[in-house]
Amino acid sequence: MSWTWRFETEDGGAVTPAGSLPSESFPTQSDAETWLGEIWQELLAAGVQQVVLHEGDRRVYGPMSLRSVD
Repeated sequence: MSWTWRFETEDGGAVTPAGSLPSESFPTQSDAETWLGEIWQELLAAGVQQVVLHEGDRRVYGPMSLRSVD
């Protein structure tokens, strides 16, 4: 199974990041989470407000906001 992120607006609608940010597929959950940790600010700047992690068709967790808690 591959691990993927669904990119969403604040209300849960699917969003495709603006610009040239890739849609990635990962072999492990750890790889997916590491990638998100490295690129989350770029995703936020590209219009992604929250993410959901999937393993194949199964939702693992989320939505998880990319905005910092103030």
